Amino acid sequence: MKTLIQLEELAMLGLGIYLFSLLPFSWWIFLGLFLVPDVGMLGYSISNKIGALTYNIFHHKGVAIFFYLVGIYTNNELLELSGIILFSHASFDRILGYGLKLKKGFKFTHLGEIGKKD
Repeated sequence: MKTLIQLEELAMLGLGIYLFSLLPFSWWIFLGLFLVPDVGMLGYSISNKIGALTYNIFHHKGVAIFFYLVGIYTNNELLELSGIILFSHASFDRILGYGLKLKKGFKFTHLGEIGKKD
């Protein structure tokens, strides 16, 4: 099942890269912004609960799709870009096994515990 999820996420990362290619931005923008959603981890400096909330906001694909669709609707390429970066980054994280966080700590995700052998 893990391999199937990784392949699905790889396809979604490919979709994000394709959608980015439709925008008029240079590729260095994609690479430069790709890790920005990890700023959500800063919430863990306050507490596990706040950390999980902030991390999940920056890594939730529904939020990414919302930004992208609002960008399309309003013809705002920066919102489209934001949605694509959030979506692509979340897919990449899930390829690596980092899922949405549970409140009990960073290593506990909806995909299972990080670092735990299957």
